[in-house]
Amino acid sequence: MAVGTMRYWAAAKDAAGTAEEPYDAATLADALRAAGERHGDSPRFAPLVRTCSFVVDGHPVGKRDHAAVALTEGGTVEVLPPFAGG
Repeated sequence: MAVGTMRYWAAAKDAAGTAEEPYDAATLADALRAAGERHGDSPRFAPLVRTCSFVVDGHPVGKRDHAAVALTEGGTVEVLPPFAGG
């Protein structure tokens, strides 16, 4: 397990109700599962996150399996929703 920071941008920030929060997870899939549980009371959170792109420690995740993306101690996960013009 690693402890780091998840940063939410734009609509993801609104759906989460926060700009950032800690993660305590081994993989991106684990971190996203825990975030979904934390924000289960937000009907927009889970559907929005399924459409997001992720950047882990400055590296785009792309289409990689989230269970195969290891998180690092003190790392960051950027949660980027789709946006116009992008």
